[in-house]
Amino acid sequence: MSAAGESREATPRRGQPVAEKISPWPFVGMAGMACTFFLNAASGLLVPPWAVAVLLALWGGLLLLGFRWWTPHPRRVALLPVVSVLLWFGLVNLGALLFHWTA
Repeated sequence: MSAAGESREATPRRGQPVAEKISPWPFVGMAGMACTFFLNAASGLLVPPWAVAVLLALWGGLLLLGFRWWTPHPRRVALLPVVSVLLWFGLVNLGALLFHWTA
């Protein structure tokens, strides 16, 4: 084959899908979100039931944000578990300070 024939085969033809690299960051972020779910769900040992509902609602909002960011912003999804843990830590400590949730 000639050099022109080889370059023609290397370029995708019209109508054929082009394989793109898949970023691992959304998968990392969602695995982290799965871990933080259990942290929020087990908070009933520290906080009242209504506070667990608030924590889980915030976690659900972050999860939906992760679904939205999956393709356009894959690296941001990996930061969501960090935000979730920081929110949990801050809210549980704030509740302990203001409402004496923990003994």
